[in-house]
Amino acid sequence: MFPPRRHATIVIDATQAPRIKEDEMAGLDVTALFEARGDGHYGEAVTQRDHALQCAGLASRAGGDDELVLAALLHDLAHLAVPEGRETAERHHGHHGAALVAPFVPARVAWIIEHHVAAKRYLCAVDPVYLRRLSPASVHSLAVQGGPLHREDAMAVATHPWFADALNVRRWDEEAKDPQAKTPPLSAWVPLLERYFGPQTLRRA
Repeated sequence: MFPPRRHATIVIDATQAPRIKEDEMAGLDVTALFEARGDGHYGEAVTQRDHALQCAGLASRAGGDDELVLAALLHDLAHLAVPEGRETAERHHGHHGAALVAPFVPARVAWIIEHHVAAKRYLCAVDPVYLRRLSPASVHSLAVQGGPLHREDAMAVATHPWFADALNVRRWDEEAKDPQAKTPPLSAWVPLLERYFGPQTLRRA
């Protein structure tokens, strides 16, 4: 049984990573963020919620472990927590998302979330075919995020033991934009979310 829930308060400033008030860090209601803002679009043909669910589904079907699936599900969580329409939010959403979940998840999950933008920039630097396949919205965000990585930066980040995981999440990220895709509902992931974040508003499937 879970202890009585104390809702964590997310403190938002678009110039900084969202943070959680230290005296209320009993858990984080991720499903409430999706319920409140997950129906918004971000320049693609799918909602934020559908994009996250498709990405998690792709990770699961590819045989990803729970940490990798969780990172795929939450890689864009900062878009739900940081005010829209801010270039800062787009440029740093990986960092913001990692800061938001870091108190609750294994370091690997937070690292993947933080570096999935670097993974995109890396792939665009080393794989011309990948770059040509980006959606128009993804091309725009690439420019905001700094464009393809320079060679030295690409070589440095590629040596990290979790970078292959970030590359996988970024590939699923680009693929998870199909308006016709069928995915399990968010409630299907509640058991996984509750393992790390505590009780969620949304009930289990």
